[in-house]
Amino acid sequence: MPPLIQKRKQHYPVSSFLLQYLQHFGRRSGIPLVYDDLLRFSEAVPYEDPGGEETLWLTVSYPQEVMEDLRPKLTEIYAALKIGGDLSLAEHLSVERIDFGEFGNSRPFRVRITNQFNGNSDYYYVKIADANRIYGLELEHILSPNRINYLVNGNTLIEEHIAGVPGNIFIKDYLGERELNKVRVAKEFVKFGERCFLRLLGDMRSVNYVVDITPDFEEVQYRVRPIDFDQQCYEGALGVYRAHNFPDNKPVDELVRQHLNPTTILQYRSEERSQMARRFQASRVRLKGVLKTMCKDTIAPRDKLAELRSALGERYGTQAFEACQTMGDLTARHLQFMLE
Repeated sequence: MPPLIQKRKQHYPVSSFLLQYLQHFGRRSGIPLVYDDLLRFSEAVPYEDPGGEETLWLTVSYPQEVMEDLRPKLTEIYAALKIGGDLSLAEHLSVERIDFGEFGNSRPFRVRITNQFNGNSDYYYVKIADANRIYGLELEHILSPNRINYLVNGNTLIEEHIAGVPGNIFIKDYLGERELNKVRVAKEFVKFGERCFLRLLGDMRSVNYVVDITPDFEEVQYRVRPIDFDQQCYEGALGVYRAHNFPDNKPVDELVRQHLNPTTILQYRSEERSQMARRFQASRVRLKGVLKTMCKDTIAPRDKLAELRSALGERYGTQAFEACQTMGDLTARHLQFMLE
């Protein structure tokens, strides 16, 4: 099977009308523009996970004068993201570590903030602001059972850390455990795949989602959450939007087929559509606003738009998508087609 994604995604800047939307809904902020400054690191060493294994992240260090300039800006950003910008409550916070991810399109920085009173740490991410990514964050906030906290200013995008076991680690270390509730895991992956497909969020390889594991009063609950929104309605191939098509998700796909029969799979997909439809109605004004903005925006090449438009029409045997002129049009029509 050829790679589902063969080329690096093209970057699309944040348009003036998207900025207006972000301003209206409190996502635009006067946070310091730090992304370019963070690129001024002088040294980088591979970051090792708690087990001592190297990861794709690099821990970076800066000349003293650069760090002295960055430190107050980074704590100010954390205060804006978490505590409403009240700097009086951030005086005891310190920047403990900065990691750089040269992988992917966003080339993110991960900032570790530590409370000096109790040693508790938290993270946030600094990325290049990209239109697809921001639309993906908004649709996740509106249509999923999760809420997303992020801020935008100029070319700087700040995202909160989404806690959970990375998908590739979950598949490697948890999927074979005897005490794992395999039926519940299979159910959640079916629902996760349906959510992503309906709102056309692609590239859900195992490194692009986490599994949130929560002990309940009798059993353990699982929720799969995307952490990378780069491929929000960008690619033309329909398979990009089906998580089970990616080879590294094959063990999960096999788990679903082993523990759920076709009728049950259809039931769980229908459950997720019903829940999304309720969120659709509950946040209709905001959803209408973001989709209207998407419809005016260019966030994919014309050939990818034409490919996806044709694929959706063929999948459903309808001409309902033929009039769509942007990826925003396609996303809005797909949601309407599936949820209304």
